Amino acid sequence: MLQYFKIHSEHPPHRLIAKSVEIIRDGGVIAYPTDSGYALGCHIGDKAALERIIDIRKIDEKHNFTLVCRDLSEISLYASFDTPVFRLLKAHTPGPYTFILKATREVPRRLLHPKRKTIGIRIPANRIVQALLEELNEPIMSTTLILPGETDPLNDAEEIRDALKNRVDLVIDGGKGEKQATTVVDLSGENPVLLRKGRGDTLPFLV
Repeated sequence: MLQYFKIHSEHPPHRLIAKSVEIIRDGGVIAYPTDSGYALGCHIGDKAALERIIDIRKIDEKHNFTLVCRDLSEISLYASFDTPVFRLLKAHTPGPYTFILKATREVPRRLLHPKRKTIGIRIPANRIVQALLEELNEPIMSTTLILPGETDPLNDAEEIRDALKNRVDLVIDGGKGEKQATTVVDLSGENPVLLRKGRGDTLPFLV
């Protein structure tokens, strides 16, 4: 049965955060707010939950999934990068960016880009997300909540509840989100490559 939690965006109550994390750990799929649009998330190791997200989004095997992380030290467990890339990450996190990086062996193979062995990485500037990550104590496997045939993410929790009904286990209402996805930058090669213009300044990544 779909659950719906209204959580204060600045002061998320621990009781609802703990219940949300319990749903994630039990194999649930959640819709939750970020510092851009809303996203779909599940436990990093749950294959069945991942398949449900793939079905909702109708995405193919070339899609870059994203690990939403607490900080740079957590990112370093799941992605490899050199000093110049570290400086870029440090300067632009937390924020509305998704960075494509070479994955480490800690990332489940089913989350990797099949040819490039990369993974998306995010550190959102959103207190609800940070509280979820702190309670979960590991990244959330995530993808922007863009429905098939659409180009912009959903940004209203009530509309998400009506659109997805029982296809997700929890909708977290953290207020109206941005009607814009993250900016996606590929940092896995020699130079940054802008893959998607979204929220956030793109000038530092144009070479």
